[in-house]
Amino acid sequence: MNLANPEWLLVWIALPILAISAILLDRYRGQPWEQLVALRLRGKLIRNHHPLPRWLSLGLIWAAMAVFVFALARPQGDAGVETKTAKGRNVMIALDLSRSMRVTDVNPDRLGQGKILIYEILAALKNDRVGLVGFAGTPYLFAPLTIDLGALHETVEQIDEQWVTTGGSDISSAIKLATETLKETGQKNNLLILISDGEKHDGDLDTIVAEAESAGVKIFTIGVGTEDGGFVPHKDYSDGFLVDESGSKVLSRLQADVLRKLATSTGGQYVVAGTGGDIPAMIELAVQGMDVFEMEAGQSRVVVEFFQWAVLPGILFLMAAIVAGTRWSRIAIPAAAGLMVLFADDAQANALRDAKTAFFEGRYDQARDAYRFLAKEKTGDDAAKMRLAEGLSAYEAGDLRGARSAYSGALLSSENLVSAKAHEGMGNTLFQLGWMGISGSRYPTGKAIPEMERFDQIVREQLQKMREEKVPEKGDTSGYLRMEAVMVNWSDAVRHYRTALVKNSKDNNPGRNKETTLVYLRRLAELLDEEKKQTEQEMMRQQQQQDAPFEGEGEGDKPKEGDSSGEGDKGEKGDDEKQPDSKKPDDKEKGENEKGEKDGDQPNDPTDDDSEDGDSANPGETPEDLARRKLKENSDVEKGSPFSGRREFKTPDKDW
Repeated sequence: MNLANPEWLLVWIALPILAISAILLDRYRGQPWEQLVALRLRGKLIRNHHPLPRWLSLGLIWAAMAVFVFALARPQGDAGVETKTAKGRNVMIALDLSRSMRVTDVNPDRLGQGKILIYEILAALKNDRVGLVGFAGTPYLFAPLTIDLGALHETVEQIDEQWVTTGGSDISSAIKLATETLKETGQKNNLLILISDGEKHDGDLDTIVAEAESAGVKIFTIGVGTEDGGFVPHKDYSDGFLVDESGSKVLSRLQADVLRKLATSTGGQYVVAGTGGDIPAMIELAVQGMDVFEMEAGQSRVVVEFFQWAVLPGILFLMAAIVAGTRWSRIAIPAAAGLMVLFADDAQANALRDAKTAFFEGRYDQARDAYRFLAKEKTGDDAAKMRLAEGLSAYEAGDLRGARSAYSGALLSSENLVSAKAHEGMGNTLFQLGWMGISGSRYPTGKAIPEMERFDQIVREQLQKMREEKVPEKGDTSGYLRMEAVMVNWSDAVRHYRTALVKNSKDNNPGRNKETTLVYLRRLAELLDEEKKQTEQEMMRQQQQQDAPFEGEGEGDKPKEGDSSGEGDKGEKGDDEKQPDSKKPDDKEKGENEKGEKDGDQPNDPTDDDSEDGDSANPGETPEDLARRKLKENSDVEKGSPFSGRREFKTPDKDW
């Protein structure tokens, strides 16, 4: 056993001093009074009591003080080491480190203002895991997701624009790196905070935004700078400012369009720093709607406190001192020792009643917010029940992402009925998210339920849009990512329905919903497989058309036995075109012989130039079609690019 605060034991030195002072005070306090009153009158003026109860009470008080001092020293016992866990969320911060962030149109400059915002955000997110990505022309992960916000604070203090050597402002690459880092956590509800001036972004933002949305990453953008802007400083130039090719100073302004598009596309929010808004409070409010998960918070030594064993004897000593020092003859025992009035706190009961009323009256947004507030005030299964009601309200209000977050909290309930309903609600939410990814609207109910033919039409329309999309150099198209998200959501929905059936076999709704989801999921897989086969066939057909001229030149058009030569065929086709009526065989052979004698060629000569070069017309092909085909076969465009896949990289005109 050891003491956590041993310095409190110094108070024990004062206890003997207090005891001696009390004895001396008792001895000399009566002398002035005795000198004024005669001995025979003292008994009538004051009643003397035995001093033993008084000294006994004083001794008990000293004992209580000694015990309380020992309790303040906190005696402890060592119980080993414990691994602590904490509940939090994943938040990634992306900070722009381009040269334009050194513009001084805000105080002290754009980068300095961004650092101040990060300090305030870290103070608001003290229970969450936070990471840091710095980017200019290339993004870097300077701090992985961690709960050690102190170390992250030191990293932000030291970072500047020289940490990224490549100039530019590739926002799309920074978002992609942050999204991939957040996806590795396994959580599908994360937050990305982007701090930038939006100046000259590079990359395809649409594809990156679609990938972030499919991964469940919400982007919160913060713009630093002003619309008037300022000149970009650079120490390598004579006047201290960066100049362009014409010798003019480079002016940088806040570009809000890019940042606003990133926020609105992912359900986030765009704000401008320095406009008077409480940005940390906005971010804290946005984080509250995200999924909470347990994470390791480090190890600590487990101690057993023994101070309570000292407090109890001290309380008993005080009670005994009161009893010993009380003059019971002067106290009238009251009829009742005391009354305790207990007021039940009915605030939560009123809030629950208001939430139920709002739900049944169709005010689902208010009901969702009320249940969310009640869930924060409760713990355990009670909190899980409130999260279940919050998820149902959010689902009815059309807030599917909020419903998914609420149902995920209700899954932690130890009650099978609550957990089963949470799994069923999560399955319904994931199915709706998948349906919206295909059709753009929620799944209809009642008589408007679409037939399979209508479903095929919707999917084929989406596949047609996918074929028309431009394929990016890196990554997949937004249509492909959307279709992949549909498959993932419906597969997860089936698993949640099965879990709901296991936890509550009496409820048939999850089984019916599971079968419906499986029907659509299997049909979607069939349509995707058909699309894949059609694409492969189309590619093979195009390849055969491109390779056909080269095969004809290598082998030659050898006539089969009993067939006419190439020239004879052309002559026959020409006669047919000029005269619709068929000729007699004798006339035809005569015309061919005359033509052969005139030209000096043999009709059946396999070395005929037209046949060898592939110039003969195909059956049913007109001279105009023959000319077009020959032009297409000898076109440089059809034969491919002459540069054999070499790519030249061009240095950007600007690197800020």
